[in-house]
Amino acid sequence: MKHHELSVSVSGQGLYDLTEDVRALVAAANCEDALVNLFIRHTSASLLIQENADPAVGRDLQAWLDRLVPENDGLYSHVEEGPDDMPGHIKSALTAVSLSIPVVDGAMALGTWQGIYLWEHRHAVLSRSVLVSILV
Repeated sequence: MKHHELSVSVSGQGLYDLTEDVRALVAAANCEDALVNLFIRHTSASLLIQENADPAVGRDLQAWLDRLVPENDGLYSHVEEGPDDMPGHIKSALTAVSLSIPVVDGAMALGTWQGIYLWEHRHAVLSRSVLVSILV
């Protein structure tokens, strides 16, 4: 097993494409068949596999999740870190903090339109850490 840490610069809410970074790590591992596991080390961001062809998909997902989990909801008691913090935790709980992707014949077995994304749920975070483990 090989572990790598990706430091991902983010500039607010939205989807950040990690596909090429992970693809490069898989290529460097020089393995035919393996499993890639990604794990985000944060509680207000998440990971997902989603369409990578049309940026409108990301915008629509963001708008939908923002409507589902609004900021400044009177139900929140965890408000010390700003109006986006508790919604960020809820959004992370509703999505995924880890992903597994098979490697077949030396390449990730992603579909034609699939990309790997970090989904940032806060407004002003500067970087996130993603642990990438390649299990050979």
